Amino acid sequence: MKKKTALPSMKELTDFLNAQSVGISKKDIARRFHIKGDERIELKQMLRNLKEEGLIERDKSSRSYRLMINGRLPEYCQVEITGQDSMGDLLARPLKWQSNEALPQIMITKDRIKPPAGMGDIVQAKLKFIGKNMYEGTALKRISRQDNQIVALYENGKIKPVDRRLTQTFLLPDVPRTLQNRDLILADIPPIRMREPTATFVEKIGSMDDPHFATICAVYMHRLPVMFAEKSEKEAAHLSVPPLDKNREDLRDIPFVTIDGADARDFDDAVWAEPDSDSQNPNGFHLMIAIADVCWYVRSGSALDSDAWTRGNSVYFPDKVIPMLPFELSNGVCSLNPNETRAALVCEAWIDQNGRKRRHRFRRALIRSVRRLTYDDVQTALDGVQQIAGLEKEINALNQAYLALKKQRENRGVMEINIPEQEVILDNKGKVIRITARQQTAAMQLIEEFMILANVSAAETLEEKGKPVMYRVHDHPSLEKIAALNRFLTNIGIKQKHPFTEHSQTKAFNEVLKQAAKSDKAFTINEFMLRSQSQAQYADENIGHFGLALERYAHFTSPIRRYADLMVHRALISALKLGEGGLTPDEETTFAQTAKHISYTERQAASAEQDAKDRYIAGFLQSKLNKRFDGKIASVTNFGLFVRLLPFGTDGFIPLQALSDDFYEFDEEKQLLVGRGKGKTYRLGDSVKVILRECDVLTGRLTLQPTK
Repeated sequence: MKKKTALPSMKELTDFLNAQSVGISKKDIARRFHIKGDERIELKQMLRNLKEEGLIERDKSSRSYRLMINGRLPEYCQVEITGQDSMGDLLARPLKWQSNEALPQIMITKDRIKPPAGMGDIVQAKLKFIGKNMYEGTALKRISRQDNQIVALYENGKIKPVDRRLTQTFLLPDVPRTLQNRDLILADIPPIRMREPTATFVEKIGSMDDPHFATICAVYMHRLPVMFAEKSEKEAAHLSVPPLDKNREDLRDIPFVTIDGADARDFDDAVWAEPDSDSQNPNGFHLMIAIADVCWYVRSGSALDSDAWTRGNSVYFPDKVIPMLPFELSNGVCSLNPNETRAALVCEAWIDQNGRKRRHRFRRALIRSVRRLTYDDVQTALDGVQQIAGLEKEINALNQAYLALKKQRENRGVMEINIPEQEVILDNKGKVIRITARQQTAAMQLIEEFMILANVSAAETLEEKGKPVMYRVHDHPSLEKIAALNRFLTNIGIKQKHPFTEHSQTKAFNEVLKQAAKSDKAFTINEFMLRSQSQAQYADENIGHFGLALERYAHFTSPIRRYADLMVHRALISALKLGEGGLTPDEETTFAQTAKHISYTERQAASAEQDAKDRYIAGFLQSKLNKRFDGKIASVTNFGLFVRLLPFGTDGFIPLQALSDDFYEFDEEKQLLVGRGKGKTYRLGDSVKVILRECDVLTGRLTLQPTK
């Protein structure tokens, strides 16, 4: 039998270093984890990896290791070359940044790489901190070379990149005759150090005058796959609803309903509830959450599965969706359309009157939803304005079950950060007609609580059965972020009974948020609280979900649009022996790789969605140039201020040079700019009046100026 390794996990190692008040040697680390013999070599490699990732630093004089100081880069760091300044030096950004503050500015003043580093290259650099969040660096080794293909706007023989990080224009010789001014193209650009940069035409992809140009830019900038493989299309064309058999039950007599936004394009979940008839559960409820049985149609190893894995998730733009699955599935056989028989995996649960789950089970079934409802429909019914004819009893049961689940949510202390989601509304021609903040209604919260119940149940079942779980994890805030949050709250006059620690639970954070809600500091504290949080991601190892105050959590409820959910469905099918379409041995061995991949595609999708949104908003605001707006300072940096324009919920930028009445210095701890001469301050959360000076529709950048 193989001896169990004494090596800690990366998290155990960083947690141990986190707990030390001083640096600690590799020998002491080995002693703490009882590491001996050849495992010392593996420990050395782990420490080297953490150092290269910028998570720990090593003191050369004492040969000790410690967790990285928040907001400071290590001496050796992997960076991406992003541009070139006016002096010819390369500009770069760190690949990993452990702070929610502004990215540091890195100037690569020496380049030892042959051929020279160029835009998009990822290099190992040696950095020197030179103050005010700035570094000088030497490029030592190329880690990977990106192809230098960009999205750009063509005008009069030149092209301008749509990426706001690239300020350089390029000449474009050998222009195709069909190319016209304001066309959007793909182009290859040369190494960034060339004195007369000349690009090469690759392909025309659209026009700046196309109402959908913002989405076109985002799709090509982030290299999102749009077309499905021909084999996938063929597989999708020959799918049909499965028959009833020993593994699939007939639940078509249950009056399920789907509840989604009015603009929803696919329906992968349906719900139903009734009072529990069990006398041992007074005032309790019996619920069913039916989720499209996507894994029946999308089998491991198929072309459909390959395309779905590559995409990782659907991407949602204001004007269109790039789906994870072809239309025949996402809007057809896998969509729980009303009055149509559909295959589903059903989570059946029983809760008590306080929302505590008594038991649950999963059933593979055929269902038939009876109505497609919108959030507005249901909210109107919940408000008592207008009932939904024929479903009065069902809607009331859903609401009562939700109110019970809400009690459990409040008892757990789910993090209640309040930052409304921005929504861009288009007309049928693709023109922005308004920008609004999406309001979280009780109808939306109802569906959210039902989905959380099903997600938790899925994770519990897989753990009980010893099957792999694709966890949705959310770590506690780091010690550095907690310390920064405590300092910030003190600086703005918020009194805490007890400062936050690494052991603080969500209820402690909610107490501060509740205190702030009744003051003029609500915006400020919600913004800073959000920045203090870790980023949620997918993982094959469980660390819990801090924000939801849950010990275990897995995404189960959206397999049409998230590959993570598809993996959870397959694991459940295998664990419960529910027939075909389960998890394969190969998938089990690559679980960690898949978790890392879909965490990346999720971030990629979010960036693309925000990029498109920024361009749509800039286009909408062009007609409002030189007008005055109320704003709140959303971020303070050493190079300027980001201001939230309150009527639109979007951020514009005031460059430092626009604050021309004084010389301003950045106080990172207090999150403010202070004038050296007059003492005037600009602080996170301050109300300001600004003038909209520039809307760069191509890049989505808004430039503001403070009013006098």
